[in-house]
Amino acid sequence: MEEEKKTDAGLVDAAKVTGDVDKKTVDAAKNNSDKTATGKKKKKKSAGKYARDFFIKIAVTVLAIWALCTFVIGIYIVHSNSGYPMLKDGDLCLVYRLGELHSGDAVAYSDGDKVVFGRIVAMPGDTVDINEDVLTVNGYGVFEDTVYPTTAEGAQISFPYMVPEGSYFILNDYRSDIHDSRCEGAVSKKNIKGKVIFIMRRRGI
Repeated sequence: MEEEKKTDAGLVDAAKVTGDVDKKTVDAAKNNSDKTATGKKKKKKSAGKYARDFFIKIAVTVLAIWALCTFVIGIYIVHSNSGYPMLKDGDLCLVYRLGELHSGDAVAYSDGDKVVFGRIVAMPGDTVDINEDVLTVNGYGVFEDTVYPTTAEGAQISFPYMVPEGSYFILNDYRSDIHDSRCEGAVSKKNIKGKVIFIMRRRGI
């Protein structure tokens, strides 16, 4: 009797194991079937969806470039020799809009309907004077890496000149061209396009 009970128990256990194996086999087959069906669905991506995704990527790229060129950098072409010898007519300049401005920075700024280039020589609140071709700021001579003397001849403002708050005194590197702050006065910060950070020489291209 005991042997028969053990045998029956073994058969029951075997049946359970067999049932578990069969169930696992069925579940695995079902999962594989689901994966295959999913894979087939992904492969059936329509041409319209591809086109929509493509145009979304193009729109995002264009928007990013627009934001970069509007708020971070600016690209301008030099149309005069006022920045000579650093800048020459025809040069392509890249300016950075977000950086702080300092004395000595070459900048692009609006002059009416034109964008021109010059160099900051005095900051807001500074007092500028030009006497006998010597440029002084707050009573101290300014050392500059320019090859042309600074003259007040033809200037339309009176010296000494105090730079208003929120403005900068800008001179052309080609100092013989006095169409800068010597004639127009200090340049408001809102008219400054940015600091020149890159120059590409285009002449001869």
